[in-house]
Parts: sequence; C-alpha cells; structure tokens
Amino acid sequence: MTGMDPHIHVESKLVRSDAAVRDMMASTFGLVGDLPSVVTAGCGLRVPRAMTSARPDRVTCLACRTYARREHLRLAEELERLSRMPGSTLGAAEGEAAAERLRALAREFSEPEE
Repeated sequence: MTGMDPHIHVESKLVRSDAAVRDMMASTFGLVGDLPSVVTAGCGLRVPRAMTSARPDRVTCLACRTYARREHLRLAEELERLSRMPGSTLGAAEGEAAAERLRALAREFSEPEE
C-alpha cells in the first residue's frame, strides 16, 4: 500500500466483489461480515478500499482503467458464450443484451477522463 497515492483504483475482484457478496448476504440472511480495509487493485497495488470505485467516471489510475476494460470485455464474451449453451437458464437474447451492457461499460473505462 502506498501512503501518498492520490489515484482512485479498481478492485482486482471487479466482477466478484466482496462488497457485492456482503450486500447479498445481508439482504438475504441479515448477516453482515466485515470487509477488508485494504484490497488489491487492478494495477497490482494494495490500496485502501476507500480509494477504489467500480464507476468509470471515478477511476483515475490508468492501469486500473485498462484492467477494468479488459475484465468487462472478457466477462461479456463469457456471458454471451454461456447463454448460447444448451440448458442455459439465460436465453441467448438476454445474454447478448447483458454482454452489450458490459461492452458499453468497457468503452466508458477506455475513454480518457476529463
């Protein structure tokens, strides 16, 4: 962890965030676990969780923006492929729509911040 890093990063577990799991558990069972205060960012640095965001307009670390773009594109391809498999609970049309939303989010990460 760096003490003077002013950048906002993306958590390396972008798609499978601990916070999302925590929120699901809390809403389902009323259980709330503590989140770690320091996480690994997409650029490889260990940073305070408070210095991370999943929103493209907030992320200022260029390496993390590249990481997030790549991860969203990878997930879009995987989602589309899985939705076309026989027996999938997600239809091909739904999978394509969800994949397009992920690709749009990836494009937002690739655009330079203002």
